[in-house]
Amino acid sequence: MAYSVEPIGFVRSCFKEKFAIPRQPQLAPAARGVLELLPPFDQGEAVQGLEQVSHVWLLFLFHEALEDKPRLKVRPPRLGGNKSIGVFATRATHRPNGIGQSVVRLDKVEGARLHLSGIDLLDGTPVLDIKPYVPYADNVPAAVNAIASAAPEPIAVQWLDAGLAQARTHAMRLGEPLVALIEQCLAQDPRPAYQKPAPEREYGARFWDVDVRWHYPRPDCICVLEVVLS
Repeated sequence: MAYSVEPIGFVRSCFKEKFAIPRQPQLAPAARGVLELLPPFDQGEAVQGLEQVSHVWLLFLFHEALEDKPRLKVRPPRLGGNKSIGVFATRATHRPNGIGQSVVRLDKVEGARLHLSGIDLLDGTPVLDIKPYVPYADNVPAAVNAIASAAPEPIAVQWLDAGLAQARTHAMRLGEPLVALIEQCLAQDPRPAYQKPAPEREYGARFWDVDVRWHYPRPDCICVLEVVLS
């Protein structure tokens, strides 16, 4: 039996491309976005009471990773990108129905707009449902996941003076914590786990409306080179 679902809204996110998005929510608290609800959920009745909630679960679609043929096994970055494991043992984006879930901070309810932070969602992500985070039920202190028992160790992030000055200027223009966003995301080391780039190789990603360029002067360090308008 087939079922159909419709988005209740779309996320307007600081992440304009998939590369460099944290692989889990809450790893970059400075990552912000707004969930804009669609009719009929854009009425006050649908979100009444959410002002009492600090965090919410979002159920959404990996809209740029939808596939016709389901994968039974995937190669998660946490295992180096070369080892396969069952799709249901991972949070890989390549899912049978393309459904993801993230717990994010709810900063403010403003009519039909929910202001969020700590997100890991691409701009334009369709949201299927919102559920309040319930601490006594959702927090399981004794839970175990031997595949991902702790957050990855962050990599050091350094700046060229010019790049840091550019980032601070754009942060003031945007009214967003851009420097913190860049540092928190790059500290997760977004390159594929199997890559060992030469120091001169540059990488790039787009945050808000700026392009960020960086390289790896050492395997355990990132240096941000420039932050310029897209």
